[in-house]
Amino acid sequence: MTRTVVLVDAVRTPFGKAGGMYAGTRADDLMVRAIRGLLDRNPKVDRSTIEDVAIAAATQTGDQGMNIGRSTALLSGLPNTVPGYSIDRWCAGAMTAVTTIAGAIAMGTNELAIAGGVEHMGNHPIGEGLDPNPRYLAERIVEQDALAMGATAERLHDRFPQLTKQRADQYALNSQIKTAKAYSEGKIQRDLIPTAARNAELGWGVATVDEPPRPQTTMEGLAGLKTPFRPAGRVTPGNSSGLNDGATAALLASEEKALELGLTIKAKLVTFAFVGVEPEIMGYGPVPATLKALKQAGLKIEDIGAFEVNEAFAVQVIAFLDHFGIADDDPRVNPYGGAIAVGHPLASSGVRLMLNLARTFEEKPEVRYGITTMCIGLGMGGTVIWENPHFKGTK
Repeated sequence: MTRTVVLVDAVRTPFGKAGGMYAGTRADDLMVRAIRGLLDRNPKVDRSTIEDVAIAAATQTGDQGMNIGRSTALLSGLPNTVPGYSIDRWCAGAMTAVTTIAGAIAMGTNELAIAGGVEHMGNHPIGEGLDPNPRYLAERIVEQDALAMGATAERLHDRFPQLTKQRADQYALNSQIKTAKAYSEGKIQRDLIPTAARNAELGWGVATVDEPPRPQTTMEGLAGLKTPFRPAGRVTPGNSSGLNDGATAALLASEEKALELGLTIKAKLVTFAFVGVEPEIMGYGPVPATLKALKQAGLKIEDIGAFEVNEAFAVQVIAFLDHFGIADDDPRVNPYGGAIAVGHPLASSGVRLMLNLARTFEEKPEVRYGITTMCIGLGMGGTVIWENPHFKGTK
């Protein structure tokens, strides 16, 4: 019998800029802080009853290697009877950690487990240690652009001329505005776990807010930025996510176990889907992934009342919105801003989307279904559909 899987809680460290406030902090220590913060927020959970820990990292070497799922479980103070494993689906690492753990819970092999992700892009620059097989290019399996994420974003602009730089810049500005508003209302800080940070210039400190947001952003400023991926291109540092450090963690359970222990239920997992697309336009992945997930759930896009779309690049988000006939500034989409403002530490971001969606569910009991969706390097997309446990509507 398949069990209903629920999101009990989710947290994250504040996100830093690569080379910024976490320059002297290890990646595994960021992950440990997120796990400990998650468990501290849920004192009803006996740590010995955690049955598995799945942690994602896109670069699994150094302080992100050594089976980071098992090593951070031990470092977090979980009993050595709690196993752990590592996940890699690049940007969708934490999302895949959640869905993999959810599969085990649904099957009945686990009842309570942790999923999360970490990326220290300051310690591990994107592409570090990669050795792409020469056949990729020699046999035209992919085009050269497929191996550079910014270049794939330019290709998306090429494929859909209506996705102009003006629209991308306006979307990016709105992300900064929404993030600043959410911060002013205390909506982001409540899920941030204060985290020790060490900087060579500033020494030790405690990070309590995200480092990347640029609330002073203007359209004029965005218009003047260089286009590093193509001369006279459309993708800039202003309408893209940055290079970031951070960690996220989520507590998942069967609905029966959550009710038995009196735990919070922040979202119920309905279904999920991962798909492949042309690697050269990897940013389009959320479209077919969402279509597949909707079909599996027997839902239509009109049934979705809340969207958390990872903002790897603004063009990728507006391509998704365009396909489904959703306005660029639809208030259902990323109401607390997104990765363009707060950052995208690769494998950690999937859980950030989920904790934001869970907060929207709390605020909007009239919304029954929401999705978290993201594009994934080398041509993939992932979507998870969630049901609001606070739903008070009629359908």
